[in-house]
Amino acid sequence: MRTEKILLVVTITAAAALPRFRLVTYAGAPAVAVDRALGVPVTDFDTGEQAGIATRGELLVEAGAAVAVGAQVQSDASGRAITLAAGVAFGVARDAAAAAGEIIRVLV
Repeated sequence: MRTEKILLVVTITAAAALPRFRLVTYAGAPAVAVDRALGVPVTDFDTGEQAGIATRGELLVEAGAAVAVGAQVQSDASGRAITLAAGVAFGVARDAAAAAGEIIRVLV
């Protein structure tokens, strides 16, 4: 079982439904590939709720594809972590993911 070590949580208004383990923007929306991600919701949040977003530490994130340990990651079109290509780096993968849907730790 993977655990996370959250060092900082900030609160923002959810501009849309925010699922747990997916990256979120500074505007409170699910991140897409070109966005700078603020962090990861600490649980699921509905639109308009005050959402707790983990921003620093070793955070649990859903992978959007295979990811190698030590790779810099960014958001895909669904807010999942993928290997940095042309977007903005969010952090560094502490675990490998063999495929989309796996939960990995990302050091931010």
